[in-house]
Amino acid sequence: MATWIDNMQKPHGGTLVQRISKNKDVSDLERVKVSSDIAKDVENIAYGVFSPLEGFLCQDEFESVMFHKRLPTDVPWTIPIVFDIGEKKYREGDEILLESENGMQAVFKIEDIYKYEKKEAAQHIFKTADAEHPGVKKLYNMGDFLMGGKITLVRNGKSPFEKYLLYPKETRMLFKEKGWEDIVAFQTRNPPHIGHEYVQKTALTFVDGIFINPIMGRKKKGDFTDEVILNSYKALIDHYYLKERAVLAVLQTEMRYAGPREAIHHAIMRKNFGCTHFIVGRDHAGVGNYYGPYDAHKIFDEFPDLGITPLFFRSFFYCKKCGSVVNDKICPHGEEYHVNFSGTNIRKLLREGKKPPSLMMREEVAEVILESKNPFVED
Repeated sequence: MATWIDNMQKPHGGTLVQRISKNKDVSDLERVKVSSDIAKDVENIAYGVFSPLEGFLCQDEFESVMFHKRLPTDVPWTIPIVFDIGEKKYREGDEILLESENGMQAVFKIEDIYKYEKKEAAQHIFKTADAEHPGVKKLYNMGDFLMGGKITLVRNGKSPFEKYLLYPKETRMLFKEKGWEDIVAFQTRNPPHIGHEYVQKTALTFVDGIFINPIMGRKKKGDFTDEVILNSYKALIDHYYLKERAVLAVLQTEMRYAGPREAIHHAIMRKNFGCTHFIVGRDHAGVGNYYGPYDAHKIFDEFPDLGITPLFFRSFFYCKKCGSVVNDKICPHGEEYHVNFSGTNIRKLLREGKKPPSLMMREEVAEVILESKNPFVED
C-alpha cells in the first residue's frame, strides 16, 4: 500500500535542489555586489524554489528556454533566470562571491559567458519588444553579457518578512503534518477583494488546503506595496478562513509581467513547494494590453507534462439578482445586475481614503490598506 509520502508531489525535474554550504571558505574570492532581484534569485535557486535549476542559465539553456520554453533536458521552463554583466571581464572557471545589501552571500562558479540579442529575447519572452512593457524595459537596461553557472549559498540575506518566509522543504513538511495530499496554490501581487476570496474558496472546496503565496519583490509603479499585500491577507485569513485549511507564506521574487510564460513559471514554483493544483486567473501575470485575457490559460496546453494541475477561472462578478459572487457559466442575469471587481476602481477609492463597498472588499482588508501611509509603489 502506498504511504502518504509516496503520494507527495514530486519536485519539478524530480529532485528538490539544495545548493547551500554555510561553512564554505570564501575569504580569497573577489566580492561582487548584486541587486536585490539577483539575491532573491540566488536564494530561490539554493532552496529549490527554482528546481531543477542549480544556477544561472548557460547559453544552451538560455536559448532552449527562449525558443522552446524548455530546458535542454526537455523539462518545462519558461522564464530565463540569468546573471548579466556589462563587459566580459571574467573567464569560464572563475569563482566569485556574490553579495547583496541585505547580507546575502553566495559563491558563483562561472561556466559560460555569452552575448545575447535583447530585442529577440524580449519578443520571445514577453511577446513584445515595446520598451513601455516593464519586463522589457528591465531587459533593455541589463548588461550586454550573461554568465551561467552553479551557485552555492553561503549566507542568507535578512528579510523583513522572515516570519512568513517558508521554502519548499518547510512547506512540504508542513503539508505533511497537516495531512494534506491535494493542495491548491494561489499566486497574488494584490490585496484580496471579494472576487479573489471567491476563487480561492471555490478551489479550496475540492482540495485539502490552500497555500496563499503572495509575491514580495520588485513591482511596477502603482502596484500595492509588499507590506500592504501581506497584512491585508493576514486580515482576510484571520477573519474568514479555517486555520487548519489555509497557509500563508511569502515568495520573495520579482514580478516579470511576462503573462503566459510567467503563469507557467508561477505554477512550477508552487509545484516545488509541494502543491498539486494551481489557480490561474484572467490575464495572469499580465500588464496593460500586451496579452489576451486568457492567453495564460491556453499556454498550459503546451505542457501536458507540467506535473501540476491548473484550475482556470474566467471572469467573475457580483450579481445583485443572484445575491452572490458568480461567473459567466452560472449566472443567467443581464449585465445591469453585475458589479465587476475593477482593480482600477478599487484603487481609486482607496487613494481617496474611501472604503470600497462590502460586496467588493472585506471591511477588515480595506482598513489595513487605509491604515498604511502609502499603500502604493511610487517608483
